[in-house]
This record gives sequence, C-alpha cells and structure tokens, in this order.
Amino acid sequence: MRGKTIAKIVVAALVIGGIYAVKDDIAKLWEDLHVRIAEYPQPKKSVWLEQNVSKERLEWFYHADQGTRTFGVPYEWFIALEQPTIPWLIFTNPGAFRDQTYLDRYGFIPGTTPIADKIVLPIGFARGGSMLDPSGAPWRNPTSKQDMRGIGLTCAACHTGRFTYKDTAVIIDGGPALTDLFKLKKGIGVAVLYARLLPGRFGRFANNVLGENATDEDRDMLKQQMDQVLKQLKTVKNLEEAVAGRSILEGYGRLDALNRIGNQVFSLDLKKPENYEGSSAPVHYPRIWNTPWFDWVQYNGSIMQPMVRNAGESLGVSAELNLTDPSKGLFKSSANIDSLHEMEQMIAGEAPSAAKGFGGLASPRWPEDILPKINWTLAGDGAKLYKEHCQECHRPPVSKFEPPVAGQPRPPATANPDYFNFDDKDEWRTNEAGQQVRIIENIPIEHIGTDAAQATDMMNRTVALPDNLGIKDTAFALALKDVVEKTVNYIYDRKDPPWNDWKRANFNGNMPNIVRGELAYKVRPLNGVWATPPYLHNGSVPTIDALIGPPDKRPKEFYLGHREYDPEKLGYKSDPFPNGFKLDTSIRGNGNTGHEFSKKYIKGKKHQEKGVIGPELSDPDRKAILEYLKTL
Repeated sequence: MRGKTIAKIVVAALVIGGIYAVKDDIAKLWEDLHVRIAEYPQPKKSVWLEQNVSKERLEWFYHADQGTRTFGVPYEWFIALEQPTIPWLIFTNPGAFRDQTYLDRYGFIPGTTPIADKIVLPIGFARGGSMLDPSGAPWRNPTSKQDMRGIGLTCAACHTGRFTYKDTAVIIDGGPALTDLFKLKKGIGVAVLYARLLPGRFGRFANNVLGENATDEDRDMLKQQMDQVLKQLKTVKNLEEAVAGRSILEGYGRLDALNRIGNQVFSLDLKKPENYEGSSAPVHYPRIWNTPWFDWVQYNGSIMQPMVRNAGESLGVSAELNLTDPSKGLFKSSANIDSLHEMEQMIAGEAPSAAKGFGGLASPRWPEDILPKINWTLAGDGAKLYKEHCQECHRPPVSKFEPPVAGQPRPPATANPDYFNFDDKDEWRTNEAGQQVRIIENIPIEHIGTDAAQATDMMNRTVALPDNLGIKDTAFALALKDVVEKTVNYIYDRKDPPWNDWKRANFNGNMPNIVRGELAYKVRPLNGVWATPPYLHNGSVPTIDALIGPPDKRPKEFYLGHREYDPEKLGYKSDPFPNGFKLDTSIRGNGNTGHEFSKKYIKGKKHQEKGVIGPELSDPDRKAILEYLKTL
C-alpha cells in the first residue's frame, strides 16, 4: 500500500513538474487565443459636425473600395465568421464577428448605411472585387464556383475620429481614429482558427459560406482553404515574433504605418522574410484636412506626391501586388487608383485662394451646443499669446478670430489674409498645374527634441531587392517610392487607351514623385487641433494642457483607448481602465520629450537647449491659449 502511495506521489510530481516546465508555453498559447479588447458604454446619439462635405459624399468615402484585402480572408468569410470567444456552452454561437457593437470595441465607428445585402459595416470597411488566395490563384467558392470578393480597410478607417461627451458621440471626419488594427487582425485570425476547429462552428460557417446543400467534397475544399489562410497567418505571426525584440506595442490610435507598409511590400509581397522589420516607431493617425495642399506629408515630411502617398497606403493595408511572378505581370495590383484619386479630390476641394481659404474637407468647429461654450474674452487673450509663442512655427491660423455677435449664430471660418499671403515665397509655392501649395517646414529633431524613432528608423532602413524589379536603390524610402510608382504606372499603361502625361499628372496631384529622409518633423496649421488627441507625432502626450504645461508634469504612463473628451484640458481622459492600452513613455518610440515650454528657456538666445521652444507658461496664460485653440 505504501508503495502505491509513493508511486501516486511520484506520478503527481511528474505531472506537476511537466506542467511547470511548459507553463510558459501554456501561458503563451492562452494569450495567443485571447483577444483582449475594451468595452464601452453605448452613447445615446451620434452627431456629425459640418465639415463642408455632404453626407452622401461622406457615405461614399466611408466604404469606397481602394482594392485592399486587409484581413487575408474573403468578404463572404468575414460576414460568416463568429466572434473569437468560447462561451461556457461551447456549441453555442457567440455572435457574429461583423456585429457593429463588437467591432466598435476595436475602435471602429459603426456605419449607418448598408454596403451590400442589407449588411451594415463600420466606417472604413469596403467590399472589393474578385480576390486572390494566398497562392495567387482566384479565390472561388467551392460550391458555386464563383469568385469570392475581397474586404479591406479604406482611408476612412484610420482617418475618421470620434469622441464622446456625456451621452453624445461626435464624429470628426478626417480626424485620427482610435482603432487597434493589430488586435483586429489577431481577432480575425483566432476567429478563423475557431471556425476550423471548434465543435459546431465549422458547420455553421460552412452553411453560411457554401449553403446548406453543399457536398462533403465542397466542405473539405473549404477546410483546405481555411488551412491555407491559417498557414499564411502563422507565417506572419512567426515573422512578428522574430522581430519582437525590435518592436513596441502600438495600441489604440497608433500604428507604425511606414514600417508596416514596408513589411507588406518588401517581405510578404516580395516573399523575402529577411526584409521584415520590427514596428519600432508607432505614430498617431494624422488629421487629413488641408493635406492635399501641403507640399510634404507624413510626420517626417518624407513624401511629396499624393498618389504615391495614397497608393502606398493601399499597398500597406494589403492591396494585392505581384512582385515575384513575371508571367502574371510584375507590379500588377488590385489597388484602385480611381477611388484613391476621387477620395483625394473630395478632401482637396478647390485650390486655396485668398478669398476662400482652403476648400474641400474643412476642419471641425468647436460644437458649443455639445461641449461647454467658449469664453471668447479669454480666447482673445489667448490669440495674442498664440501669436507670441506658436505662430513662428505653426504660422498664422487658417481662420480669423471672430467672436460671435450676441443673438446671432457663430460666423463661418473665413480666410485669414495673413495666412493666405500668396506673395510670401516662404509660405507658398505652385504645383505643376500652377495651383498654390502650402510650404510645410520640417523642424530638425535637434531643435524640437521629440522622440526620434520614426524619422531615424525610416532613414536607416534598407531592403534586399531582386534584380528583375529594376530598382537599384535599396534605401527603404527610395525603394518604396519606386515600387509604388511602377505599380501606379502599370495601371496607367493598361487603361484603354493608355493615359497621356496630362491625365497621369492630374491623378498624381500635379506633384513630382520625390521622397526624403530627414531627422526632422513637419509643422502644420493648428485648425481643428483640439479634436485630434493624443499629441506629438507618436501620441505620447494625452492633452494639449499637458503638452504646453511644465514638461516634468507630463504623465510618464497613461492609458489610450478612452473616448470621453475633457473640454478643459483638450484631450481624452487617460486613467486606467480594463483592456485599455498603457503607454509607457520611457520606451524608445514612445518618448514624450520635446516641444517644451520650460524654465530652461533663455530669452533672446538663438540656440536653446534641445527640445525647449518657449518660456514656461503661467496657469492663466496656458488656459487662455487652450481657450483660443478651441476657436480654430
């Protein structure tokens, strides 16, 4: 008996020891199969501010197909997938992945208009044309033999903002999104895995995709397609893990967009694992109003041509691109340049003029019927302080400071004659069509002092390229410029008849394809800045109040993912909450230094200490500037 007891103890010890030995693997598996996303109270209503674009045009913009295939699965699968959770009753349906309340938890704003088949998807989701599978073959439904369609994100997914105030959600068209794209893609991967393996799920999934009368052979073919997708997802996961030591988490409202574009194009599309790089420099999604009329875009002022910027973004969110099979046409792509051009035109509107200012998508105006009313007297004091402390870099504001007349509605934004002084060659230039384009200054990091990772890593990255692409320069920025140009020209050349130089220049925004890599970040006008938290290029400061306050008082850690707006500090609330993203500013890429109004400022000194741009502001002065920024 004693021997049996000892044997049981030994076996138990071995089991416990075995579990302990693999506990890290179990913990990792558990984490891999869990998608932790925040929960939010639903607002009672949503409102759109007047931003000079009709509701009909915005609805088109929200769901126009750019040719992207962001999630690696067909539209028909996306509609049929279930949420990547396991209910206590494992056989039950946890709910549709496409449910807007569920996708809202990833930060995607619920849509209002069906995109097809009475199905409503969030802002920024688009159903595309026929899709290729991971092998490059047409993706067909095993039962109907019909081509399956792509689904992907559009510009609107990352460039439509939102905040809530009390029970109202306010949509900011062209503002920065609060999405977590990395978690969304993980969620889809786990959902496909569960649909393939969990009891009951494959049957429901197959019925929705194939129909209830599908044969066993059809279902087996569907399983093979799912295995193909899971293999591709595992490939990407392995690449992510290989560069994890050089990556940092992005979280809500941030994305290392340029590095991820590079990974998609130069590693996944080119089938070169050695070109995969870590996501080392997340940036806050930029606001896009007025940008068609800037001579340089991107936070580090690295890209000049609108089509290269937009087509590059489309390739980065997985538009199909052939870089490996000459027999199918090198640089052949699903990127939809017609939609990209039309989106750019909607945002651009008429060329800037002294009489009308910027056309197209306008920056939002502070909604005094939703947020607390502006103190116009205090804002007037702030206007003077803005001119003293901010105007040298950000230039005169786009609109005049015009307090409302008692009993009358607030006047519309009007062009500021100082800002629209087209005779000032330091402020304006002309594009190839003779239209006025705003010169955007790049401020050296040595002066502004903000986190250098985004500019540094883009400047230093190189890629390995095969000879048959005909691209000689392996510097990342230059190679990407050439790939996108060749891709766009491939499409131009196959128009019937091929487009002439004038038509191509028009679609290219009448700007040359020039890129640059500088250790600098651009400055731009501050109209609408109050609606674009968090701040600095990497979103490392939660509010404008913290940004222009004492540098040592900026929070070292805070949470991203909140939607509730703080109308006094001008930003989102940032206290801890379940499944929010904790941003640690001590990590490279997340730094919150620079752009400092500091006691270290020495009046009259030409070269200040790095990062110091002005004197410390008193509490009253800071409040006055905040009040003035509400008027822009």
